[in-house]
Amino acid sequence: MSTPETPGAGAPETAAQPPAESVPQPPINTSPPAPAAPQNRNVLGIIALVAAIVGFIFACIPGALVVGWVLLPIAFILGIVSLFMKDKVKWQGITAIIVSAVGTIVGFIVFFAVVAAAFNTAFDSDVKVNDKPAAVEDGGAAAVDDEPAGAETGTRENPAPLGSEIEGKDWTVVINSVNLDATDAVLKENQFNDKPDAGHVYIGVNYTVTYTGNDADGGTPAWVTMEYVSADGVSFDGLEKIIMGPDEMDTLKTLYNGASLTGNRYLQVPTPVDGVIAVSPGMIADKVFVATK
Repeated sequence: MSTPETPGAGAPETAAQPPAESVPQPPINTSPPAPAAPQNRNVLGIIALVAAIVGFIFACIPGALVVGWVLLPIAFILGIVSLFMKDKVKWQGITAIIVSAVGTIVGFIVFFAVVAAAFNTAFDSDVKVNDKPAAVEDGGAAAVDDEPAGAETGTRENPAPLGSEIEGKDWTVVINSVNLDATDAVLKENQFNDKPDAGHVYIGVNYTVTYTGNDADGGTPAWVTMEYVSADGVSFDGLEKIIMGPDEMDTLKTLYNGASLTGNRYLQVPTPVDGVIAVSPGMIADKVFVATK
């Protein structure tokens, strides 16, 4: 009788496996993380911020713009430098850069506003016309044409009458009379005066200028300009013929506040003389048109 085989019986005995060699593991750092280095106060950034704020304030004051323009660039540069300082707080420098940039823009706006206001004050070209004069040169009452409803006096369409006071910033001008044909008087005054061109005559404009400005050095009537404008809109300023007529206005004489001077101005104009006189009571003042008769 055979004995049953035990499972695995007779199989070669397997040698015991040695334990697997353990892989070394990196040591675990159980110590707490080192605290970050604290940021120190940025003194340069603080200075930049203070300078930017003060400069911004001065840039908004018209009378102290220069102070703002000095402080704002300094604050901008200091703000940039402060950003490169190691272990220093940065927000003051960043804020200083922003404030100084905005302050510079505001400063330019204020500057241009001040310049524009000063220009308007210095070169105010507002001209007033008093078209109700009491009398003209010959002593008679000035004839004032009926003015169309709503029409502005002093335009080419509705010229101011002779004797009207034309008031500018520094000068008041009155056209007293116009000699519509002063050719003979001009030719008799100076033998070197040329005859007018064919189809032209010399006219003589008698006018009075009064200096109303406050310049301590006074002013000269040369600042008052005058020209003739024909009916078809062509202007004649007297430069076409250089002549010397009787009782010419001395445009280089200095007048002080309240002083007046009367004289003539002669212009070569085409015939028929059906235009108007354009007067500017100042170099850049508005023109006012005055009738010739």
